[in-house]
Amino acid sequence: MRFSKMQGTGNDYIYVNCLEETVLEPERKAKELSDRHFGVGADGLILIRPSGRADFAMEMYNADGSPGEMCGNGIRCLGKYVYDRGLTDRTELTVETRSGIRTLKLLGLEGPGRGQVRAVGVNMGKPVLEADQVPAISEHTYMVDEPVCVNGDVYRMTAVSMGNPHVILFRRHIRGLDLEHLGPAIEYHGRFPRRVNAEFVQVEDRGTIRVRVWERGSGETLSCGTGACAAAVAGVLNDLTDRDVTVKLIGGDLSVQWRDDTGEIWLTGPAVHVFDGEI
Repeated sequence: MRFSKMQGTGNDYIYVNCLEETVLEPERKAKELSDRHFGVGADGLILIRPSGRADFAMEMYNADGSPGEMCGNGIRCLGKYVYDRGLTDRTELTVETRSGIRTLKLLGLEGPGRGQVRAVGVNMGKPVLEADQVPAISEHTYMVDEPVCVNGDVYRMTAVSMGNPHVILFRRHIRGLDLEHLGPAIEYHGRFPRRVNAEFVQVEDRGTIRVRVWERGSGETLSCGTGACAAAVAGVLNDLTDRDVTVKLIGGDLSVQWRDDTGEIWLTGPAVHVFDGEI
């Protein structure tokens, strides 16, 4: 099986072109290939498939083999993959995901000929804020700055879905947090029926936040595109940030704009090819 390793701000995935390749048992393959000691090593597996409703379809699996609904960093790299390899000539295209169809704008074309994609903007759609749709168990319509008891301590959380569930915790400092202990306790907390991604956010100013990410099914990762969007939304809901923010993650910076006119979120950031291989 031929594959490509790609990353967006350090959030790395294994890509397989399923217009040419066949992947059987993708849940098992995702777990095996994502292993950083005995496999290729990645945060998950992304299969590029044909679509009857969009230009391409993205089928994404986390490192533990569980299917994911959406991946902001992963879909940007998919856009780079299909353009750089001549699968499309379009610089604006649509991709079908488990959470709906997303529109991509390919940016920063550089190099000889038609050039290669350096960055991608994605219309991530509108955030889902109703707690039961995230899903999160709450006595209120929205879970905003709501106390939740974890391991005997109370944390204030805001729940947002970007096609996949997120919970955001604002902290004065995030560098010293023990995510290996806290992350799983939140991911599997009973208040989140489908498990949850957790973002730990430090506000620098109204246009800048720092984020550490605990991804459902993958553990702490260097970046998460949907998590960056969810954190930006939570910043607005808690009146801590403006609607345009720079999100600083361990793996690099992402730009998030929550548009006031349409309610949609645009995520922009780099997309990088690491290497090709065969296994």
